[in-house]
Amino acid sequence: MLELRPICEHCAVALPPESTAARICSFECTFCADCVDGLLGNVCPNCGGGFAPRPVRPARDWKGGNFLAHYPARTEPRLRPVDPEAHARLVAALQGLPPERR
Repeated sequence: MLELRPICEHCAVALPPESTAARICSFECTFCADCVDGLLGNVCPNCGGGFAPRPVRPARDWKGGNFLAHYPARTEPRLRPVDPEAHARLVAALQGLPPERR
């Protein structure tokens, strides 16, 4: 079950459960689209993987109790601002490899 983390780990912009601006890596590191497309260049600073849009959990119970009220989003933020110099070294080490080949 995805945690649906509440903020961007770098800039702390709010990413509520219904946000379409949230991006996650396979470890659920969560960043906003602006940080992923800009500073991060689609490279997760924590694992080196790529990002995908985070799914939106239904707000309403359409089927079988699988909705936000039954499976709430995480409320505790995780803020870990990226060190731009360290991230630039990671991006350089990946030598332009696409996410599916990392």
